[in-house]
Amino acid sequence: MNLIIVGKPGAGKGSVAEVFKEKSDIIHLSTGDIFRKEMKEHTTLGELALSYIGKGQLVPDSVTNDIIYKILEKNPSGSYLFDGYPRTVNQAECLEQMMEKLNMKLDLVCDLEVKDDLVIFRLSGRRVCKSCGTIYHVINHPPKKDGICDVCNGEVIQRADDKEEAIKARLNVYQNQTKPLIDYYKAKGLLRSVDGDQSALDVYLDIMEILDNEKGR
Repeated sequence: MNLIIVGKPGAGKGSVAEVFKEKSDIIHLSTGDIFRKEMKEHTTLGELALSYIGKGQLVPDSVTNDIIYKILEKNPSGSYLFDGYPRTVNQAECLEQMMEKLNMKLDLVCDLEVKDDLVIFRLSGRRVCKSCGTIYHVINHPPKKDGICDVCNGEVIQRADDKEEAIKARLNVYQNQTKPLIDYYKAKGLLRSVDGDQSALDVYLDIMEILDNEKGR
């Protein structure tokens, strides 16, 4: 099983991916996580990614595509959940070429639909531990001690791309560059819409129901 979750920043793609990882052996491929790891380690890729992400822009397709292909070719028989990739039609076309070359098949593309005000609430309130990556929210899930991680006592911060100005820029990028992806996958008959306002577990259950229905056709 190979599936893509698309949607605005803050639509809940990462949270749904966590449920999938708990309940299956699917491999979670998040370009955001990959870039954040590189930025934390101050690698050349990390510095390049930061120069774009800090402004609410997308990392160039050529860089992202190369990273994804290197991962897929190591285990083409695995099941993958793509989170945050592809973001553009160019990336989608490249992924299709990669999967064809590796004898892989894309089963489903799920669009998590959420409103902009919910996105801003979710992301502007998000906080992350610099040391272990544990995620908090100032309203829904604050750390017990302000600014200190419950898990490792590391510093809890707001990421640059979670500040309101950057969020609005990311939403504009989504509208201009990523939303055409919806039409691309709709034309291929792979796209299904899912209510992203629900809990991550309910979104997961909806996606599994869609997959079961597709198999039954």
